[in-house]
Amino acid sequence: MALNGTWKIDRNENYEKFMEAMGVNMMKRKLGAHDNMKLTIQQDGNNFTVKESSNFRTIEITFTLGVNFEYSLADGTELTGSWNMEGNKIVGKFTRKDNGKVLTASREVIGDELVQIYVYEGVEAKRIFKRS
Repeated sequence: MALNGTWKIDRNENYEKFMEAMGVNMMKRKLGAHDNMKLTIQQDGNNFTVKESSNFRTIEITFTLGVNFEYSLADGTELTGSWNMEGNKIVGKFTRKDNGKVLTASREVIGDELVQIYVYEGVEAKRIFKRS
């Protein structure tokens, strides 16, 4: 699958505004905008393993498409939800445990880039990664 591989953050669009909407404090927003995120994605059928490495943490997440799982963001925000395949992209819908509000996310390869889009409370952000 096209998502497979290792991806390094190249640039962000509206990411600080997104983090602000999520309630992330200013210091963490400034650091988060320069986190040097690297994703390693491996798909085997409906099962995914994603390793996230950044200046803040390294974690490995395993999930199956369509099956709910729990996840914590780097700032400690806890979510529950699932990823699903929609055409050539995976789309996630996650609910915050602290306030019940929904965060949506998608990952799609466009050209030679992995485009990750987040939407929370009407604020959209993009993180664009290059294959490394």
